[in-house]
Amino acid sequence: MGYKVVVVGATGNVGREMLNILAEREFPVDEIVALASRKSLGTEVSFGDKTLTTKDLDTFDFTGWDMALFAVGSEATKKYAPKAAEAGCVVIDNSSLYRYDPEIPLIVPEVNPDAIEQYSNKNIIANPNCSTAQMVVALKPLHDRAKIKRVVVSTYQSVSGSGKDAIDELWNQTKGMYVPGQEVAPSVYPKQIAFNVIPHIDVFMDSGDTKEEWKMIAETKKIVDPSIKVTATCVRVPVFVGHSESINIEFEDFLDEDEAREILRTAPGILVVDKREDGGYVTPVECVGDFATFISRIRQDVTIENGLNLWCVSDNLRKGAALNAVQIAELLGRRVLKKG
Repeated sequence: MGYKVVVVGATGNVGREMLNILAEREFPVDEIVALASRKSLGTEVSFGDKTLTTKDLDTFDFTGWDMALFAVGSEATKKYAPKAAEAGCVVIDNSSLYRYDPEIPLIVPEVNPDAIEQYSNKNIIANPNCSTAQMVVALKPLHDRAKIKRVVVSTYQSVSGSGKDAIDELWNQTKGMYVPGQEVAPSVYPKQIAFNVIPHIDVFMDSGDTKEEWKMIAETKKIVDPSIKVTATCVRVPVFVGHSESINIEFEDFLDEDEAREILRTAPGILVVDKREDGGYVTPVECVGDFATFISRIRQDVTIENGLNLWCVSDNLRKGAALNAVQIAELLGRRVLKKG
């Protein structure tokens, strides 16, 4: 006996990846439906060896369905997620809409699985920001050992985090650099992304932080520990898929780099690739399509009393979005619904 699963926003990058991962991980599905907006109605999407034709989100009745994985923006989520939740279908939401609601659990299954019990507050579970998800997978096992005081993170985020139009913009701008007369002006981003980096993701706030930076701060506190101080600089880079992060961690207690490496090697969801030689680390190109969060460049920071540096890379469409949502669905099934 399996689950009746809805994927909302099935024609987008993350929605398609959700369908792929549900099939790859052999999630116990009895019935599955792909929903899309009316402009994408009738589009075909793949689910394993099956082809699904998208149905209309606007008229869909969520009654009798077990869970809905939402991969649409906050505005659409605000309209449709409460309808699903009220119909008894548990919503797992990839947008930012519910992440900061104290009654709604924000979950990374490797980090705070016990928070799943709070789902019943509103029948909604939030999926964290892509840059936060991979970072907290690395932070949690280290925090359990030596208690983290402060994190300084700089991100190198791929354009796929902005959607298909951003991927096209990088591709077309890159080609246009070599073909006179085919130059492409920025439209998705405020400045050229090809052969460039842009220290600006999401909107600017009064503090001077961008919303992306604020998300990493707020979400790390909610998922791991509210006492952790976080400061972030989030940067868009000309990479198609895969987010990278340079993370500096200050602990309350001393943690040797060798012990940290062993802790991370045995931690769930992590693969350590850390050789002090040419190529002895992971880059975004190598992580695409993988479920793991990769950790490299683990080393002591001798400028502070109890410090470590590390390099963290993950496929943002997977662990940063679709994979984490499916892992939440698996956790919900194991701990709560218990059908599969």
